[in-house]
Amino acid sequence: MIQYLLFAVAVLWIAIGVETWSDQKAGVRPVKDRARMADLAFPQLNGGEWRLSQHRGQVVLINYWASWCAPCRQETPGLIDLARDYRYKGLSIVGVSMDEGGKHAVESFLSEFHLPYPVLMPDLASPASPAIDALPTTVLVDRNGRAAKSYIGAVKESEFRADVDLLLAEQPAKPTFSPTPSASHREPGLPTPQSD
Repeated sequence: MIQYLLFAVAVLWIAIGVETWSDQKAGVRPVKDRARMADLAFPQLNGGEWRLSQHRGQVVLINYWASWCAPCRQETPGLIDLARDYRYKGLSIVGVSMDEGGKHAVESFLSEFHLPYPVLMPDLASPASPAIDALPTTVLVDRNGRAAKSYIGAVKESEFRADVDLLLAEQPAKPTFSPTPSASHREPGLPTPQSD
């Protein structure tokens, strides 16, 4: 009986570990349909705090993962290649560990994969922790801090690469400056200059 149970567990483990690439049919959202992201701020694994707002002007790929997640392990090598290939091209990748147990829970994953990008460790017990329903989940953020696309499940590097290239080709929105009011155009309620 125990042998059959062990066999069933082994078959299930193999089935979970089989390549399970997710087909992401939806493309990158048009600019007018993108929602501004909240300013995410999470502690980094090796100290300090990572903030989304510090990456304005860059395309950001936020990857939510866990060390026990087989599809997460499947897509990680592609994310590593992206991080290395686009490091100086305007892409910032960050991994958000959804593991319970802190740094100890992810040490073997990190020593196996040698991630070349920051790893964040949010407090999963906090009400401010990310509300993620499936792993991996990845959010692609444009240069202006707006969510351009979300991915659920393992995604092939080629799909990430195509979407990142689209966003890198976009020009960031220029900041809007209010001109200094001139004598011909004054804001209501402001006094008009008087000459002597």
